[in-house]
Amino acid sequence: MIEITEKEFKQLAEYIKSNYGINLKEEKKVLVNGRLHNVLIENNCSSFSEFFNLLYNDKTGKLPIQLINKITTNHTFFMRETDHFYYFRDSVLPYLKHKITDKDLRVWSAGCSSGEEPSTLAMIISDYFGKEKLFWDTKILATDISDRVLQKAKKGEYLNEELASLPLEWRRDYFRRINNESSVLVDNIRNEIIYRKFNLMDEVFPFKKKFQVIFCRNVMIYFDNKTKTELVNKFYDFTEPGGYLFIGHSESLNRGSTKYKYVRPSVYRKE
Repeated sequence: MIEITEKEFKQLAEYIKSNYGINLKEEKKVLVNGRLHNVLIENNCSSFSEFFNLLYNDKTGKLPIQLINKITTNHTFFMRETDHFYYFRDSVLPYLKHKITDKDLRVWSAGCSSGEEPSTLAMIISDYFGKEKLFWDTKILATDISDRVLQKAKKGEYLNEELASLPLEWRRDYFRRINNESSVLVDNIRNEIIYRKFNLMDEVFPFKKKFQVIFCRNVMIYFDNKTKTELVNKFYDFTEPGGYLFIGHSESLNRGSTKYKYVRPSVYRKE
């Protein structure tokens, strides 16, 4: 096993923080070492310093992709933090339906991982609007930094056991069974989601319009306070007045420094 030194870990942590905002703490050293070992072998590196030299001189962009795919956890599942989805269905959508005059509903799933969150939002929206949905633009933007999970999300294929937490009618109406082990999202739900690779640390957000709803859940737990504050300020600038920000249950915003107004645990609003 190629062991990472203290100096090399510090170098790696600085690179990850600078480029992706993720704060790699010392206690993650063993985990990171294990995850990156095969990457070093694949690239014929005998040390992490040798790998860094390749990384800094890589013109193809492949090595940074390999690195971030290994570093990020991407732990998610259907109906995670279920009360958010109920609040979105029962409070947010009715409010927005009456507020939006041009029938252009813009929702962003930031840090969408393998697609469970935006797929759930698309199914809720389909249920809520019913036949009226024909008159609405309800496309969901779903972004992540990891190519690996985005490829899975685009396919829309999930193990049947992963769908067990979903309502029976959703499993029946919105999934097509492939075999006894897996199912795939039906096209009319998959087509509602636009998947894009995006780094939340980018200086400029390239969006032409603001969002009425932003979901960024269990992403900022990896950021330090300064990085988190800067990101939340960007979210605020790209939220329509009256729009909502959902964050993870284990996360919170500093009410003294954010312009968002607290609504309920892990739900905030731009007034």
